Amino acid sequence: MIDQQTIERIQDTAQIVDVVSDFVTLRRRGVNFVGLCPFHDDRTPSFYVSPAKNICKCFSCGEGGSSVHFIMKHEQLSYHEALKFLAKKYNIEVVEKELTSEEKQAQSDRDSMFILNEFARDYFVKTLHQNPEGKAIGLSYFRERGFRDDIIKKFQLGYSLEQRDAFSSEAQRAGYKREYLLKTGLSFGDDENRPLTDRFRGRVIFPVHTLSGKVVAFGGRILKKVENTGKYVNSPESEIYSKSKELYGIFFSKNAIVKADKCFLVEGYTDVLSMHQAGIENVVASSGTALTLGQIRMIHRFSENITVLYDGDSAGIKAALRGIDLLLEDGMNVRVVLLPEGEDPDSFAQKQNAEKFNRFIDENEQDFIRFKTNLLLEEAGNDPIKRAGLISNIVQSIALIPDNIKRSIYMQDTATLLNTREDVIIAAVNKIRIKNYEKRKEQRQKEESRETPVKTESASGDAINTETKKFLPAKSPYEKPERELIRYIVRYGTLPIFVRYEKEKQKEEDKEIEVEVTIEEGPSVIEVIKFDLLRDKFIFSDEVFFSNSLYRSIFDEACAKLSDESFVCDRHFLTHHDPEISKLATDLISDKYQLSKIHARSIGESEDEKGSRLRERNFLDKLVIRATTELKNAHIMQMIKELNKKLETAGPEEETELMTRFMQLQDLKKVLAKNLGERIILKF
Repeated sequence: MIDQQTIERIQDTAQIVDVVSDFVTLRRRGVNFVGLCPFHDDRTPSFYVSPAKNICKCFSCGEGGSSVHFIMKHEQLSYHEALKFLAKKYNIEVVEKELTSEEKQAQSDRDSMFILNEFARDYFVKTLHQNPEGKAIGLSYFRERGFRDDIIKKFQLGYSLEQRDAFSSEAQRAGYKREYLLKTGLSFGDDENRPLTDRFRGRVIFPVHTLSGKVVAFGGRILKKVENTGKYVNSPESEIYSKSKELYGIFFSKNAIVKADKCFLVEGYTDVLSMHQAGIENVVASSGTALTLGQIRMIHRFSENITVLYDGDSAGIKAALRGIDLLLEDGMNVRVVLLPEGEDPDSFAQKQNAEKFNRFIDENEQDFIRFKTNLLLEEAGNDPIKRAGLISNIVQSIALIPDNIKRSIYMQDTATLLNTREDVIIAAVNKIRIKNYEKRKEQRQKEESRETPVKTESASGDAINTETKKFLPAKSPYEKPERELIRYIVRYGTLPIFVRYEKEKQKEEDKEIEVEVTIEEGPSVIEVIKFDLLRDKFIFSDEVFFSNSLYRSIFDEACAKLSDESFVCDRHFLTHHDPEISKLATDLISDKYQLSKIHARSIGESEDEKGSRLRERNFLDKLVIRATTELKNAHIMQMIKELNKKLETAGPEEETELMTRFMQLQDLKKVLAKNLGERIILKF
């Protein structure tokens, strides 16, 4: 089998627009893409692709899913064959085997490290806002830098105390093991008999989030001058963190990148914060490292347009050039902006609003050819040898561009800019491309010669046993309420069913402001559904709440994972090892959901306020209970229907017993009807 970590890597790497575009012509429509559905005779485009959610869906025939599901259907492959198809496309190594006890332990270690990072994040945030040292040093620093409280809260900024082992001691008292404190790099220490030392002590903290929002690492900036100590320190590489694969701010910026169809790339944490504060949210940071292919592909998932934004000094110019070739090779449209001398994105954004900032970008950004050519021409001057080297340098970059039309246009522009014959540029580019092709071919042959046969299941073995996991037919009285409950679980399962706030007056500098403070959080959606069904378990046969086996599997698994603090429902089920479950999760997340008039009225929404304008998340406490009540009502209605059939052939003694049961069910039906409203009782 393919281990879950590899499945997640394939799912994360496979860009849905990239995968679908190999088979369907797509055009942008808002934040999504649309094309003719390849699975039915589609005359008007009804096949939608969402780069932000990384899923596709036809709202005519209903087909869709993740990249894996699309390949399964389009290429008629099994789940594991589709995974291998995408792994080959993105050069991901797949080793099929049963997980050993050591590998299972490694997976457990990963989960434990994520849980510890969440604890650390909360600890640092609490220290910043509640500890006297945190407020006096950390919070003061952020405010002196001009960051508003909403930005500090949004990015979950924190502070680590000066005390040598303040965090490590607190974590161990909370039950977190020494080995995980060392593995995550939150602490260090060789001697088991001596206390651990906090890696980030005396620093303000910048949590680094994965694409799905998990805290994977931390960056810390020291505020006091200490000899032989770097200004910034970052979490070391670990089982869960690879610096080359993460981008600071991507979790908070991905939707804005899709909406703007452009990504700004900067260097540091504070660059991202200041730009968000100025209203420019489509920005990520490489955290001071050279841009990597993994980071580029993460950006490419949301847009193919990237503007590299760096300081206007010589170091900034060189940094802007370093990652360009990798961006070009991945098919990105690259533009470069150099800020005024003495400015960096942080300081520049602090002085601008979104309108002025974007105007400056529009007026000053250059495509990479003009930028690089003008820069190198200035260095080369009239020296013919240097000019020849310049042409060679530019040609090397152009040769990396995969798109023929773009490459052709750049060759024309380069010939004009350098006053060189175009056929010379074309010949040089083609020579490099042939050489690069031969290198890649040779590399592939070497890799293939090193490959060893792996034991794989037969096609029939990979096939899904559809006999054991089928959707119930539409006529089932339970399908609609069961599906609705599972939709709430997949979308919102671990979120609190309600959050209550209270306005509190706080002093900020010389002003008194009102802020919303959380005073109460309800239980999770999963807990509420489980509790509400259990308290009326006599309605269900043998406490089986879901007649659909697929829904039952999701419900049971979600309940079992409630104690796992790293469990995130939507991500877990979207990347589930069972393709039927991951396909269903995709369908539930991509559903075009609209409330009925009665549903809308039940939460105080008028008919014209429902649909896209309804913020469903804010009304979970009412909607989830309504859904559990509808499921109970469906069972009561079915039980009454079955009793009516039995009464037709019952004898005198049995009839009395059945009538007593019938009246009990009728009374219960009235109670449920009162809660639901007579007009929305399910019809069968």
